[in-house]
Amino acid sequence: MPTRSPQPVAPPAGDLHERNARIGALRQRDPAACEALVRELGGQMLTIARRYLQNEQDCEDAVQEAFLSAFGAIERFEGNSELGTWLHRIVVNACLMKLRGRSRRHEISVETLLPTFDQSGHHSPPIRPWRGTPIDHLLRDETRTTVRRCIDMLPDEYRTVLLLRDIEQLSTEDTAGVLNATPGTVKTRLHRARQALRTLLEPLFT
Repeated sequence: MPTRSPQPVAPPAGDLHERNARIGALRQRDPAACEALVRELGGQMLTIARRYLQNEQDCEDAVQEAFLSAFGAIERFEGNSELGTWLHRIVVNACLMKLRGRSRRHEISVETLLPTFDQSGHHSPPIRPWRGTPIDHLLRDETRTTVRRCIDMLPDEYRTVLLLRDIEQLSTEDTAGVLNATPGTVKTRLHRARQALRTLLEPLFT
């Protein structure tokens, strides 16, 4: 017998009513509703900010700016996604704005980390296989800290692409939109960022 495609399940009426009531209260600038949203999602937003910014004060400022932007733009929230998803994008944009406006930090040139090739077209030196898989190592807190430190060493334009694509799991097109870049530029930067990160992690995994 032919199988039917699963039909989308509508949210329970009670949940939908509660969600609409909450958005309505936010649009009316209800202090209790605004405070409840900050209390519920503030910690999650701060965790996201810490992926992009190293200074704790900058992280807190970015989260505060994101909530202020969200409250100011709540009239334009169409409800096609969850509030948390909407805020996620806003806080990422706030972090990227801070990165664009700050002085350059110490970072390693990606050019020195890209693979080199000999005259026959083979890697020089040869790429050695890693022990286990990266995910096995990422499960360890100490190694996770080392990986994050290596990511932080990359120039901002490569680090942010890596975070948006591999950590935030945004599509190439969405990443291009966030960074105001072309999809081709995103793909090139991501490829180079992954190669550079592998070079930095080579002593750890081989």
